[in-house]
Amino acid sequence: MRIAVTGASGFCGAHLARTAAVLGLDVTCHGRRPGPVGRHLGWDAAAHDPDFTGADLVVHCAAAVADLPPGHPAEAHQRTVNVTGTERVLRAAAGRPLVHVSSASVYDPRTTAAVLTEDHPTTAGHLNAYGRTKAAAERLALAAGAVVLRPRAVYGPGDPHLLPQLLGRARYGLLPLPGRDLPLSLTAVANLTDACLSALGLTGAAPWAPGAYNIADAAPYRRDDALRHILTVHRRPARIAHLPAPLVRLAARTTVVPGLTPYTVDLVTRGVVLDLTRARAQGWHPAHDLRDYRP
Repeated sequence: MRIAVTGASGFCGAHLARTAAVLGLDVTCHGRRPGPVGRHLGWDAAAHDPDFTGADLVVHCAAAVADLPPGHPAEAHQRTVNVTGTERVLRAAAGRPLVHVSSASVYDPRTTAAVLTEDHPTTAGHLNAYGRTKAAAERLALAAGAVVLRPRAVYGPGDPHLLPQLLGRARYGLLPLPGRDLPLSLTAVANLTDACLSALGLTGAAPWAPGAYNIADAAPYRRDDALRHILTVHRRPARIAHLPAPLVRLAARTTVVPGLTPYTVDLVTRGVVLDLTRARAQGWHPAHDLRDYRP
């Protein structure tokens, strides 16, 4: 059985490629750089269709994930990679079973809902081009009959996005955080990997029905406890200082501070808890959590 993984040199794609290889699958990695295992086929999402010749299954992990401010010149490239690149993948997949890795960033943040189901709106309100382009890309994937996975704040060894920001903020034994403590969903990269393989029917259960599925750890975390735990694992324990959320949001809109954007503030000040009922109904159950986390 051959599985094609786009973006296999990235954080999520690399974890998926390694796990698929351990399961005995023949892994082909599609992207600009080689993946950690298997055969590499060069692919530029902005230039041409990938070559899935010989592949039985496809998982599309490739994406441009930068948190760009409005009007940034790189936004056009992000749209090309995330939206046009998905069009290219869907065309090349030509009806093969396909899992599209999306993001909970597609959800409209203007909500007070305690728990978000997959029916929450995804067409407006996005705080950056990443959310907008991922929402547009997954609409294409859903229309093509793919399984679309929506993880939130994926963490794990090798994380190049969330962890560096967290460690960069925790200085001199202090971690400033906007707003009060609250519950939120996080997704271990191992849980996302398991969901990708389960959705394709590779873990013993039947393949999942086409559609969108929230993917997260089994239970939400208290924000402050989760961040303290991660810092402690990295031997960077820190005391949390709560800052007024309205002032931090204003600063994110009106100042240029590296890493401080409306999106990053929203990530830690809005209690987003994902409902996992739909994925559980397909036979998937998240087996990993922060207690398993190692750098």
